[in-house]
Amino acid sequence: MLVLASASPRRQELLRSAGIPFEVHPADIPEDPLPEENAKSCAERLAREKALAVARLRPGEAVLGADTVVVIDDQILGKPADAVDAARMLGLLSGRVHQVITGVCLLVGGNCSVTSEITSVTMSEISADEIGGYVASVEPMDKAGAYAIQGIASRWIPRIEGDYSNVVGLPVALVYRMLRHAQLI
Repeated sequence: MLVLASASPRRQELLRSAGIPFEVHPADIPEDPLPEENAKSCAERLAREKALAVARLRPGEAVLGADTVVVIDDQILGKPADAVDAARMLGLLSGRVHQVITGVCLLVGGNCSVTSEITSVTMSEISADEIGGYVASVEPMDKAGAYAIQGIASRWIPRIEGDYSNVVGLPVALVYRMLRHAQLI
């Protein structure tokens, strides 16, 4: 059985929808980027750290770790610290293209496979009032980049280039290929 090193309901729903059986065992690690670390390296490192943390507690089991970051102008946007931070992030993204990067790590029998998926997202301009109303909805509070493409924010996203499920929180097609390669599916 695959063990998902995440408590994220979005990741769980994506795996369930794809028919991939799993158990949940959340990893409790800090999700802060290291100084001078680029977004891709950060997402992949955090995915690996999550998988390793859970693998220590669940030896011999296949463990999937993942971490999603949003990047604009080489600035990593993780989950907002508070409403002010969420509004700041949305202001940065408004009217611009940014990238969503999800690092994925699969640990199976001592073998560690780490990769990532990158999706470009175009966000329309969002007014200060719209940002304030969205932040008040609390939807952005536990989301990288302070928005959920599958929720209210969908109205501001006219275009994506790449994997939609990656923007939601887990690149399902990539995970499926990794699981097939590891002969877990």
